[in-house]
Amino acid sequence: RSCILQKQSYTTHQRLIRTTNGLERLNREIKRRTRVVSIFPNEGACLRLVSAILMETSDEWEVGRLYLNLEAR
Repeated sequence: RSCILQKQSYTTHQRLIRTTNGLERLNREIKRRTRVVSIFPNEGACLRLVSAILMETSDEWEVGRLYLNLEAR
């Protein structure tokens, strides 16, 4: 029975798991924000900007909308 429930859960979330839309959106956001700066004084400055973007995105996903509800039946 647990195998059937696991299969149902998988098919429900399959589209969300296999798609790369979130990753593509993140890459576009990094590209957009680095183009605004256009010239970085050093590699560390670029790394700090990209790290800040990734931390901001992580925070939005942690407290924002629910992407995968693994406890759904």
